[in-house]
Amino acid sequence: MDTFEDNINSIVNDLIDDYHKGKEIDKTRIFNHPNKEVIIDILSSLRKVIFPGYFKNGSIKVYTLRNNLSMLIEDVMFKLTKQITIVLGGERRNDDDIVEKARQITLDFTKRLRKIREYIETDVQAAYDGDPAAYSKDEIIYSYPGLFAILINRIAHELYTLGVPIIPRMMTEYAHSETGIDIHPGATIGKYFFIDHGTGIVIGETTVIGDNVKIYQGVTLGALSTRGGQALKSKKRHPTIEDNVTIYSGASILGGDTVIGKDVVIGGNAFITRSVPDGAKVSVKNQELRYNYDASKPVERVEIEEDDSWFYII
Repeated sequence: MDTFEDNINSIVNDLIDDYHKGKEIDKTRIFNHPNKEVIIDILSSLRKVIFPGYFKNGSIKVYTLRNNLSMLIEDVMFKLTKQITIVLGGERRNDDDIVEKARQITLDFTKRLRKIREYIETDVQAAYDGDPAAYSKDEIIYSYPGLFAILINRIAHELYTLGVPIIPRMMTEYAHSETGIDIHPGATIGKYFFIDHGTGIVIGETTVIGDNVKIYQGVTLGALSTRGGQALKSKKRHPTIEDNVTIYSGASILGGDTVIGKDVVIGGNAFITRSVPDGAKVSVKNQELRYNYDASKPVERVEIEEDDSWFYII
């Protein structure tokens, strides 16, 4: 009878043999892949840069803003340059031109931190103005998953527009895993963006969102179909949401040609694949409520009457 050790050796030998068959998942370029833990650490440092009064460096005993900021920026630039060099260069990561390109991208990115701070300030304000359950902006900054997901997206989006591969998606998928909010780094999002509750939200790569947009949990801003696969790369597949739009929970808005006009309100669970004109209020038609109190009483059906002059029926 084979011993436990014999079984382990047999399994190891079988897997080693399988590793030599040239599968994509078996590439062992350990030093040519970005480090997820380092990426998360960069995000943590950037959060301290963006919110200096809220997230401080605990290792520094005497808090001096300029000195602390200098150390944070230096740390971010060093780590980010190395990670960008890896994803740009692969086997050529030590080439001078690759290193210099990574340095320039990192410099360009850090110059955009002021813009990110400008936008995130409006997002905090939008959350405070739009949520009566928020008792302070401190509460929003420290605890709202929607704001966290938006922050990571704004960071990742700048790297995405600078042509950095892999890393922006790693950042937004980290936020996705932490919050349940999936925003592709390619999505373009205006100021005063508010995600209420947030769980289950999906925002696709080519989505364009204007200013003062508010969306609730379970909303999908997606593509009509992805059956075209890689042939659809870089094409406008996701909707455009113009200014001052509110989208309630469970709504799906799909398609690259779909434009939701200014000041539109999208009701819960709506499924939209065509454009909606400015100022419309969209509702699902023929809703029905049932009340079943107990076995001795009949079920009462109540249909909701809708005023077509108020609703844009889909």
